[in-house]
Amino acid sequence: MNQTSLDEIDVLLQQLASTAQQYPHMARNWVGATLEIAQNWRCWGCGLAMGSLLIASSPEYVFAQITPDGTLPNNSIVTPDGSTLNITGGTQAGSNLFHSFGEFSVPTGGTASFNNAVDIQNIIGRVTGGSASTIDGIIRANGIANLFLINPNGIVFGQNAQLNIGGSFVATTANALQFGNRGFFSATEKNIPSPLLTINLSALLFNQINQNAVIQNNSVAPAGTDPAGLNVLGLRVPDGKSLLLVGGNVSMDGGRLNANGGRVELGGLGQPGSVALGVDGDNLSLIFPENVGRAEVSLTNQAGIYVTGAGGGNIAVNAGNLEILGGSILSGGIGLGLGTPETIGGDITLNATGSIKVAGGSLVVNDVRLGSLGNGGNITIDSGSFLLRDRAQLAASTSGLGNAGNVTVRTRDVVSLADANIFSTVERGGVGKGGNIDINAATLSLIDGSQLVTITRGASASQPAGGGDAGNVQC
Repeated sequence: MNQTSLDEIDVLLQQLASTAQQYPHMARNWVGATLEIAQNWRCWGCGLAMGSLLIASSPEYVFAQITPDGTLPNNSIVTPDGSTLNITGGTQAGSNLFHSFGEFSVPTGGTASFNNAVDIQNIIGRVTGGSASTIDGIIRANGIANLFLINPNGIVFGQNAQLNIGGSFVATTANALQFGNRGFFSATEKNIPSPLLTINLSALLFNQINQNAVIQNNSVAPAGTDPAGLNVLGLRVPDGKSLLLVGGNVSMDGGRLNANGGRVELGGLGQPGSVALGVDGDNLSLIFPENVGRAEVSLTNQAGIYVTGAGGGNIAVNAGNLEILGGSILSGGIGLGLGTPETIGGDITLNATGSIKVAGGSLVVNDVRLGSLGNGGNITIDSGSFLLRDRAQLAASTSGLGNAGNVTVRTRDVVSLADANIFSTVERGGVGKGGNIDINAATLSLIDGSQLVTITRGASASQPAGGGDAGNVQC
């Protein structure tokens, strides 16, 4: 190869890289062309191609993963500003703002910023392309708007994923969102939203189930401190708001979810159907159909859900089978030193049509913490079978000034505890009534030192005895 040929290749590659930077939505094609040239030429030509590939892999290329699909009357507009993509435009109906994307992913270090007007109540973004959304950067929105992200092909939150929004957040693999009897907004039919869609969403429609579409959360990004001053990691919504992940299968591999004093809900459908969406002020909740097959939910590798705050935090899971393994934790109740005598803690409710397994040192805790005021919430298990294994615990206790909640386990088949415990106690330093433990099952098995405990603890060297009556155990 002579020098003239190499110079010509160099010019061509520079033109390709320049075009990729100017037109991010075309960047993938240009990188493909660069790679093809690199494969066709050897030595010097290959080196030049790789150098130009680095240029084409700039943030503008990466952000080609967020692209409007051009299906709305007023289309979404995506404008890069350094590592941030500003998202404007969209079609408005009342206080609802609709966006439609062919692709929506956020790379590590990047930000997807919805620059909505402050009067917008709900931002609804659908993804109509064939690929899952991978979020490993920040999703941001203005004001107190709720944000709904719908991608029937799946949504994966990486370890660095963060939320910076003022309202609640819903991520779902449903193919459409229903607005009462006024219409729907579909990611599979790519319909134009009706101007009548001015009311709150009423349901998530799973009419076309993609069995490979999952919602996965691995986020452990720093997210400030909670109301008790403890460090928070993972995806977080403002205190009192809701964070809902609705599949298909939902998994958390070491990831964390936080809605202090608010609501975290996980669940999914494995068959076509609809999940009703309840709206009560700032609180969003899900109502699952009784006779439609549900998907799998799993928490592994020290995953965590935290709603502990000044009261009212709820956790709900609706699944076919639910596994909470590997030191994972569900934490509700009244946070350290928080609450008032009138405070009431929220509930932890786990519902599975099949089995629920909590094992490997995992915890489901709904406590009134030390120095806190108020009454604790309940833990309710409703499933086909319930297995508590290997140092796992359910605990609804009080170490503060207030009553402990109840623990209720209802199954159609077996409740089995092996080297595991269920507590509803008045701990040392606590003053209040202990809660009840109620087991309703076809069979109950306790082995390897397992216990059902409702007691008032005695004094220790550093803590006074608990004050108040213990609850009852009924099986």
